[in-house]
Amino acid sequence: MCGIAGLIAPDGLHRDERARVERMRDVLTHRGPDGAGLHMSSTALLAHRRLAIVDLAGGHQPLSNETGRIWVTFNGEIYNHADLRPELEAAGHTYRTRSDTEAILHAYEQWGDACVHRFRGMFAFAIWDEDRRRLLLVRDRLGVKPVYWTLVPATGERGPRLLFGSEIKAILASGLVTPTAHEAVIPEVLGLRGTAGMDTLFTGIHKLLPGHQLVYEDGVLSVTQYWDVPHDGPDPALARRSEASLVDEFRERLTESVRLRLMADVPLGMFLSGGLDSSAIAALMAQQVGRPIETFSVAFEDQAYSELSWAREVADAIGAHRHEVVVSDDDFFGALPRLVWHEDEPIAHPSSVPLHFVSALARRHVTVVLTGEGSDELLAGYGRYPRTLANWTAGSVYERLAPDALRSAVATRLVPRLPARLRRYADRSFLGLPRSVEAMVFDNFAAIPVALQRQLLMHAGGDPYAASRRYFDVPAPDLLGRLLYTDLKTYLVELLMKQDQMSMSASIESRVPFLDHTLVEFAARLPVRMKLRGLTTKRVLREAVRGVLPESILTRPKMGFPVPFANWSAGRWHPVLADVLLDRRTRERGLVRAEAVADLLAAHRDGSRRAGDPLWALLNLELWYRTFIDGDGVQTLPSPGPAAARAA
Repeated sequence: MCGIAGLIAPDGLHRDERARVERMRDVLTHRGPDGAGLHMSSTALLAHRRLAIVDLAGGHQPLSNETGRIWVTFNGEIYNHADLRPELEAAGHTYRTRSDTEAILHAYEQWGDACVHRFRGMFAFAIWDEDRRRLLLVRDRLGVKPVYWTLVPATGERGPRLLFGSEIKAILASGLVTPTAHEAVIPEVLGLRGTAGMDTLFTGIHKLLPGHQLVYEDGVLSVTQYWDVPHDGPDPALARRSEASLVDEFRERLTESVRLRLMADVPLGMFLSGGLDSSAIAALMAQQVGRPIETFSVAFEDQAYSELSWAREVADAIGAHRHEVVVSDDDFFGALPRLVWHEDEPIAHPSSVPLHFVSALARRHVTVVLTGEGSDELLAGYGRYPRTLANWTAGSVYERLAPDALRSAVATRLVPRLPARLRRYADRSFLGLPRSVEAMVFDNFAAIPVALQRQLLMHAGGDPYAASRRYFDVPAPDLLGRLLYTDLKTYLVELLMKQDQMSMSASIESRVPFLDHTLVEFAARLPVRMKLRGLTTKRVLREAVRGVLPESILTRPKMGFPVPFANWSAGRWHPVLADVLLDRRTRERGLVRAEAVADLLAAHRDGSRRAGDPLWALLNLELWYRTFIDGDGVQTLPSPGPAAARAA
């Protein structure tokens, strides 16, 4: 895994732009501490930071073809590059290295832009075709690897400059872009923890979406989609097959995906939480490696938020060497501001912070890790899927049987009077919610729901779910298929950014076997019963690894990498949040209503309202503003006082 950056100037490069792109490249040193490269032509600069994984001696970038007229800078891995090589050599292409990077060049020479369809892997790459004065920028199908771009106005007539980079900070380091908040997307960011479309929280800086490619030629830019997750429903041929044969094929495909991701000339390990997904990958990895694998796990001091006992059980069962790190609240809040800088945008999930710590632990032993990311969105692993299906069905019956006035009375008079625990469930059920996509699918699981945003924000206009609704509205024959497609296109992309940027904060490459595109295409077309049956989630995976993992792992409740942020922010760290969210600087920003935030903080502290998610979102937004928009760089949170105050 590496860092890429570049600048395309249709009117020609200025004398100072080599240094400009070197700054873009070197702000990404954490992505590639093993080397740096730069290629400059009359109108293009390509830059690269290298984390050496494959062909340690010969894999330096940017890399050119035999003629020196086509260049590539590449982040990721092409797992099937060795399979492509004989075909490309037979077509007359000459290899000079053993690297997968060179396969991209020759594939482009042979098949043009369609080369991307031949690749199996995770990738973000830029190809500069000197003869055509043309840039091709590509992102992998599922979005495992990130890449961002922007256009900068030029004084000439041949079009603006194009800047691109693996992280937004590379574009900012160019000095050509003034960081400005794209405030129109703030409601979406606070609601869904990120943006579903190409917009970012920076005005004018865009992400290239998964499965898309960008072409910039003679000052003209176009973005097209080359691949999509299948969403036309289960394959009838698969539906007619026995469940045992579907389980066998899924196991074979997953095993092959794990095997491909063992491609490396450096040591590999496994992020192991003790949940089903990471345990399955660890077990399949252990079967294919001729020595004990290295597993890395993270937990918190509070045992209610620790999965270490499960991770230990799995590691011992597969004969792994296990490594563990325990994170304290001081560790967590001490690292948070710098991780906001690494993320470039507000951190979507508190679990990003422990992911950084386990990445740092892994970096002391290996350079590459496999992870269990992606299974939940692919195979209906979250509890919200059966809950949403049940609410949708029950709500339909409820609407037919109960008049509007009765339903309104139940929601506004009966539900608020229920005992606290029961009220929380009823509020999020068909009894407290209208039967609409916005309410039951999006708002029900938002960090800051629309009603609360209207209380907290000075200007809470627009529909925060409009971009995500575009994915939900694709033609699909069943509700679960639409839910999974939407999450694969939105929620998963944010999780992958967390995985990428937190692992790269420690210079670790992470690989995701569940997101091999051939496995995704197969799983997307499986019958619903193979994913979700009653309350049993990820059914095909559970059956595929039955007998490989301890039965306790197959039946244990899902924890989902819990973080005690809500407890910390109601106790010892409450004054710190208040200090950040209510100080003069935040008030003068004009984004939030200070009195509403103060009420939320107070309710969270006294336990009358569970507000961990909203407070996390607001804290990260303010840290992001100070870091990037105010230009103050990495922040430092004030001290909460002595550790003895934790029990407060």
